[in-house]
This record gives sequence, C-alpha cells and structure tokens, in this order.
Amino acid sequence: MSVAEPRRIVLFRHAKADWPQVTDHERPLAERGRQDAPVAGRKLADSGVSFDLALCSTATRTRETWKLAVHELPHRPKTVYEERIYEASPGELIAVLNETPDDVQNVILIGHNPGMQGLTEVLAGSAEGDARERMSGRGFPAAAFAVLTFDGSWKTLEPGTATLSDYWAPSK
Repeated sequence: MSVAEPRRIVLFRHAKADWPQVTDHERPLAERGRQDAPVAGRKLADSGVSFDLALCSTATRTRETWKLAVHELPHRPKTVYEERIYEASPGELIAVLNETPDDVQNVILIGHNPGMQGLTEVLAGSAEGDARERMSGRGFPAAAFAVLTFDGSWKTLEPGTATLSDYWAPSK
C-alpha cells in the first residue's frame, strides 16, 4: 500500500465498567457495558472500515470491550495488547501510533478517557459534516468511538493532521 492513500484511526473508548473492590486496571464491564460493546461493534462494522491492527489497553474493561465488539466485525484484525495505552495522555498515545508500520492502513485503538476524547480533539484539525458538533454535544461516553483520517506515514501523525470523519456514541 502507498503512504499516499488516506489512513484511518478509530479511537474507541471501553464500554461501561463496573466498580467492584478491585484495582482500577482490573475493573470489569458492567452489565450495560456487556450490552453496549457488541452494539458498538456492529456500528463499527457498518462504518465499512476494515481494520489491519487493533491496539488495546491491557485493562480488563478494554479487553472485554474489544472481545465483545470484534465478534461483530467481518474481519478480525491482528490485536496487540499495549500497556502504554492505560492512563495515557494524548501525546503518549500519538507516540504509540507513530510506531505503527507503514504497511498498516487502518488502526483501531481501544482505550480510556480522558485519553480518547483528548486525542480526538488534538488530532482533528478539521471535521466532516457535524461530527465535531455531535462529539461536543455528547462528550466521549463509554463505548463511543471517533473515526479520523489522515494522509502520510504513521510517523508523521501529529496534532492537527487528521480529519474527524465520524463519531458515534450509544444511546443513554
């Protein structure tokens, strides 16, 4: 594939988590999260994006979200569980994405807030249609995702270089 072809990044926040007496990293999904994750997976499938790579936080709730969502996709991408995504800032997440090999066209990153919303806002120098307004109105609730496109090598991804092309969040 050519680096001249637009690339896609989907930033996917984990579904609703429960609050049992465990460490934050080990928090599982709540019942609502177990319902919303497959719905988000179907919406991702409907987007028509075929993912080459999934980068997923090692936290229990992100792994559970991805496990439920990926079953709804027509193609299961290679999944890498990345410790650096947990509690990462937008800058740290960009550093992880910058390491993506150039033969990868489309990436989904499954992570946490405030990182997912912050990274979307930092990367999106522009937006298509009403995607930015929809995101501003809803924030980045559990199981929401943003679709961004950009041109060039993964190494060139930096603030303001992407376009927010879509945004979705589950019904309340």
